[in-house]
Parts: sequence; structure tokens; C-alpha cells
Amino acid sequence: MSTASRVAARGRGGADRIQQTRRTRRLLLTTAATLIAAGRSPSVSDVADAADVSRRTAYRYFPTQEQLLVEATLEGLRPVMESALAGAPAGRTEEDLEARVDALARHMQRLAVDHEALLRTMVRLTVSRPRGGQDPPRGGRRLEWIDDAVRPVQRLIGRARYKRLTSALAVCLGIEALIVLRDICGLSPAQAEEISRWTARALLKESLADSGGKV
Repeated sequence: MSTASRVAARGRGGADRIQQTRRTRRLLLTTAATLIAAGRSPSVSDVADAADVSRRTAYRYFPTQEQLLVEATLEGLRPVMESALAGAPAGRTEEDLEARVDALARHMQRLAVDHEALLRTMVRLTVSRPRGGQDPPRGGRRLEWIDDAVRPVQRLIGRARYKRLTSALAVCLGIEALIVLRDICGLSPAQAEEISRWTARALLKESLADSGGKV
């Protein structure tokens, strides 16, 4: 096998591992949500057993019951965002792309305000957790929503610039951005939302201009 083939194979393997990680996490969260809806307050072991996932694996994703229950509750926000993005323009023109990014930022930041207490709890539970191995300390909802919103731009700006764009959007959207704008800058929720929307649109425009991409 050539060097290029080995690199490509490793890349595919890494992508497969990421997808498997997301599937396992999602399975644990949906199982927890089902048990919560049935009136239970399940432990991590309860959820692992119900999902037919090893307890060791479940605790690797969710070290405490509190983190699992918070994440399971936040997972319930997924349909709201998916519906919002489904109603956004398809992204065939630059104006459509900007509208998609603006819809993403608007809905994400309003959800962050509406569920601020839960999201701050999630930050508290995960921010000091040591990083190690392949498993992220939180769910990948934010990155999935960002990718869903801006995927049409990838063909215009290339893979490297696309990764840069999605990573930059992850910085200016979500609870951490809200914390900075509210706690440090002293902005109101409405002002914080407007700043995040403006930043997201600016990042998109800069990425298109930097690559010379034309829709």
C-alpha cells in the first residue's frame, strides 16, 4: 500500500470512529430520555443496561448521573434546531448561505438563552474534565448543526477553509459565547444574540472572500 493510501485509510478510520462515537452517545442519550419520560431518574448503569451498551463505555461518555441527565434533557432541543434549519434557504446563492448562517445563529442563541441554566450546568460538569482518548466530553450537537447549516459552502472554499469556518463558528455560537457576552461584556440577551449573528455572517463572508468562492 502506498503512503497516500495509508494516509487515506487512516483518515477514513478516524472518520468512522467519530461516527461510531456519535452513534453511541446518541443511543445513550435517547435511551436516557425515554427512561426520563417514563418518570424515572436513571443512573448511568440503568441507561447502559437499557441501551445494551457496556457500563464501562457509558461511564466513559458520562462520568456522573447529573451529566447524563443534563445532556439527555438538552438532547431534546435537537428537533427544534433541525426544524429551523430545514426551513432555511437551500444555500444556492450567497444570500441563501447568509440566511442559513443567520438562522443557525439566531436559533442557537435563543435556545442558549432559554436553557441558560441547564447549559451553564453542563459547562460546569465538563470544563474541568481531563481530555484524553477519542471521546469528547460533550455531545456534538453544536458541530452537527453548524455543519448542517454551512455544508453547501464547502464546495466553494475547500476542505481546509471549511474546517476553519466551522471551527470559528463553534467559538461564536453556543453557551460559551453567551457567557462571554453576558458576564464579561454586560450585554442583554438580545444584544448578545445580535453580536453572535453579526459575527457568524462576517465569518461566512470572510471565508468566501478569502477563497474567491462564487456561488
